[in-house]
Amino acid sequence: MKKFKYILLIGIIAALGVPFSCSDDFVDVPNKEVLTESSFWLTEQHALQALTATYGAIHSSGGSKWTFFEEIYTAMAYRGDDVINNTAETYSRALASFNNTTEASGPYNIWRSSYAGIGRANQILQRVPDMEAVAQEDRDVIVAEAKFLRALYYFWLVTGFEKIPLVTTFDTNPANLFPSQVEASEIWAQIEKDLTEAENDMLDSHTADWKGRATKGSAKALLGKAYLFQEKWAEAEAKLAEVVGMDYQLLSNYADNFNGKGENGSESVFEIQFSGDRSGGNDERQVFNFQVSPYAFGGWELFYPSEWLVEEMKTDLTPDGEISERVYESIFFDDPESEMYSRADDEVRSYASVSGDLNHPRYFKKYSANEDTNFYNGTNITLIRFSDVLLMYAEALNENGKTDEAIAEVNKVRERGKAASITIGSMSQSELRTQIRHHERPVELAMEFGIRWFDLYRWQRGNTAKESIKTTLENHNKPLVENFQDKHILYPIPLQEMNINQNLDQNHPDW
Repeated sequence: MKKFKYILLIGIIAALGVPFSCSDDFVDVPNKEVLTESSFWLTEQHALQALTATYGAIHSSGGSKWTFFEEIYTAMAYRGDDVINNTAETYSRALASFNNTTEASGPYNIWRSSYAGIGRANQILQRVPDMEAVAQEDRDVIVAEAKFLRALYYFWLVTGFEKIPLVTTFDTNPANLFPSQVEASEIWAQIEKDLTEAENDMLDSHTADWKGRATKGSAKALLGKAYLFQEKWAEAEAKLAEVVGMDYQLLSNYADNFNGKGENGSESVFEIQFSGDRSGGNDERQVFNFQVSPYAFGGWELFYPSEWLVEEMKTDLTPDGEISERVYESIFFDDPESEMYSRADDEVRSYASVSGDLNHPRYFKKYSANEDTNFYNGTNITLIRFSDVLLMYAEALNENGKTDEAIAEVNKVRERGKAASITIGSMSQSELRTQIRHHERPVELAMEFGIRWFDLYRWQRGNTAKESIKTTLENHNKPLVENFQDKHILYPIPLQEMNINQNLDQNHPDW
């Protein structure tokens, strides 16, 4: 979907329904450069433009990569035990130290972007079904993708804020623009409904021109994840088994998930698309490579792997007792075999050769380089990949008492990363649960978008082997964990929204 540009359609987002024309006593000529209710929603191109805008909210409400990487990503990642922030940088620093207020910009941008996406999806769901100029089968697919995206945005909101407004129609009546919150259970029910309906009409795959659009597998995987978060173990097992039974495959080379070689490939279930186009004033690149790379390599080093994560990764061993490939492709650390691409030298450097020039002892390697030159690239960011599906499936199997079957699924992920298999029958249900929670998932999925913190969140909120976030962070030596309070389990409802909508209540009394 590289040509499926994330363009903000001003007419859709802000000005639909506000007609503008040049007129006098003799002539009334519509201004064709301004979209209105009557000039839009007429053609297939219009429907696809509306869908593009709905995808675009994944980047941010305004489509900015900077908002995505420096606000939304950092807000989702910095509280976890796998990532520590560079305290010299301001991005989400207060969130990372559990000193944020209700004015924190990261949570506000998550809220704002999610509701922008929901609003755009709602417009599609109201208008596209009646667009007779669009073939019925195409309308069905566009509507299904809009439902998937609405479910994704609500997933971000309910796991981040819990009690939130549920908005399923696009309404311009000022009296209806200040909705109250509903219980989280109502949001989960809407997510399930949207995804159940969406998977029926979504395509198994898209043509090359539209690679990256959500598919039937995307909807099934997100629905399975939604069941997992609600501890609906039987439903989660069944739905994730459907995804496992599809055509997805783990890439033979773990690193190809992050260097651009495997994007939209066999392991991709759903990715955020970046084209890398910088022509004509565009800047459609992703910037993880700058953010994770050392200053000495020409990077910005916004954040680092935590000491706990690195020490845990060092226990991920091959059958010969060596550190596994997935570890070497995930982090750059003090080890004779560790190496990373340096933009400053335009070559791969060993850790030993540059250790004296490094500002920090540990770095992430994921997304640090690809085949493009000048360090500017369009490598996609994965939201759901097949290894995550396999580990979620294993978790559901284990909670359903099928521990040996679960170990077999875990081993698929381990073996691809060149880690030694776990012997079938060697672990109890409790032991495998701990292995999945605090080794397999963080080692395989470290720093990946929207994963680790929300795993910690669901195990805190759940009833199955409930785990305190604070205790986990303490055990894993999270910096400034002493500041953590129960209110930090959720993002606060943004003060900006509270000031606008008097029907909102804060989600914790201590905010």
